[in-house]
Amino acid sequence: MKKRILAAILTVAVSAVLSACGSDHSASTAETTEAAGAAQGTAGAEKAAGEPVSGGVLTISLSSSPKNLDPVKYTGTYESQIIGTVCDTLVEYNTDLTEIQPGLAKSWTVSEDGLAYTFTLRDDVYFQPGKYQDGRKMTAEDVKYSLERSHELSAMDRLDMLDHCEVVSDTEVVCYLAEPNAVFLTALTDAGNVIVPKEEVEGWGDDFGTHLVGTGPFALKSFELDQKAELTRNDKYWAAAPYLDGVTFKPISDGNQAVNALRTGEINVATSLTGEAVQIARDDQSVELMETPGLHVAYIYFNQKKGPTADIRVREAIIKAVNVEELTAGVYQYQEAKPASLPLPPGSWGYDSSLESEVPAYDPEGAKKLLAEAGYPDGFDMDIYISNTEARVKMATLFQAYLKQNLNINVNINTSEWGTFSEIGASGEADVFAMSWTWYPDPYFFLNKLFHTSAIGSLGNGQGFSNGEVDQYLDDALLTTDQEKRAELYKKALAVIVKQYPGIFYANENVNWGVSSNVQGMVQRADGKVKICTPDTNVWLSK
Repeated sequence: MKKRILAAILTVAVSAVLSACGSDHSASTAETTEAAGAAQGTAGAEKAAGEPVSGGVLTISLSSSPKNLDPVKYTGTYESQIIGTVCDTLVEYNTDLTEIQPGLAKSWTVSEDGLAYTFTLRDDVYFQPGKYQDGRKMTAEDVKYSLERSHELSAMDRLDMLDHCEVVSDTEVVCYLAEPNAVFLTALTDAGNVIVPKEEVEGWGDDFGTHLVGTGPFALKSFELDQKAELTRNDKYWAAAPYLDGVTFKPISDGNQAVNALRTGEINVATSLTGEAVQIARDDQSVELMETPGLHVAYIYFNQKKGPTADIRVREAIIKAVNVEELTAGVYQYQEAKPASLPLPPGSWGYDSSLESEVPAYDPEGAKKLLAEAGYPDGFDMDIYISNTEARVKMATLFQAYLKQNLNINVNINTSEWGTFSEIGASGEADVFAMSWTWYPDPYFFLNKLFHTSAIGSLGNGQGFSNGEVDQYLDDALLTTDQEKRAELYKKALAVIVKQYPGIFYANENVNWGVSSNVQGMVQRADGKVKICTPDTNVWLSK
């Protein structure tokens, strides 16, 4: 009987949410925090291409509005898609995320002690012209400046392992690490570690984020917050001559609106599709739905330091009060994701399926008993913070219904645009916040960023998780490049994390794009990065 009552509550809740989202033109349809992530060895989907032609502007929708394009300030994939099109990194992952390949650096060596990385740079790379430089050649001084700036100022501590850089010549730079770190090269592939010219950064000051300059295939022509970012072809791009005249990124928050814009020709690519928009794209013959399993976790993170959830019994009770399979089915009604259980995706080589059984199963009666033992027999009030995306709003509404029905906990849902949400999430003040995390196959980019004590204060560990045993396993895993040894250490860390009941890790999402029929040469990577022009990819528009 209780299950039928709860089902009715959830049905009403979802209906109300869908109705509200459909009329809210400021809401966004999906969010994640980091650009990257894919099952190792899984090749990206590719859209068939014919004979290339030059010209045209490719218009791409983003599911939320980018806030700041300064590489050291960005916190979401929305910014990174634009940054990664305007700028380049020293090295880059290949399409299927199985190995690191050259970028601005054509080769590199590593010292025996693992502390010094020497990069030999290309000598044919030029910055796009800006207000404070006229398109000069990139040198090792720019690499030193950009990477040290990221180390000092990155909002997400994207280069925390770096100590300093030393310029040897215009085309040679040495990066010294504070201690050996197995993921340094991978970290360098992140959009937060692109190479930018000092003159433009210092000349624009706080406004550099709206006047980004880099060495990429397209230059930023204009950036209008909540409106669009217009990019034009960089004719001096080192890797290839882009076929396109330009690229425009537009935030379209509602997924159905994004698909409709795709069908009418207003846009050419709709990224981060979820919900009904996925099915619409599947059913429309004029649109191709590109789908790739992503390295992704959607989760609800509990405050570890403040409020009722600082008590491990309360955290366990909340986990037992939520039916994850039903919740995931309610949020992702069009098979855009699979139910999850661990804070590391199955595609990561550190995943341990034996730990899935350690996550508390749905048990409302056991949850009530635990909550009473913790001193809350009548429940309590708490706030959950989410970004204003369709998937997150549906999830929060279902979560609210489960906790009210099973524990008499009153959950107040607080929604905001991505920039405001990310500040709240990082603050450590939220009772609960919910979001998703996507990055690379290396477990470091999930476990260290979400659970290491050093990450407290950043968005990844905004809830203050701190455990000395976990820290030690994670630190030890960075001291060897042997992947098998590292995997064992990450699995040990994961086992401890699971027993602390830090949150509900409920879904692994796919990467879903809608692409119009005239887009050719588009390759979908499982990290979700949109690559327009690279040594391996060059997108064009058929006539």
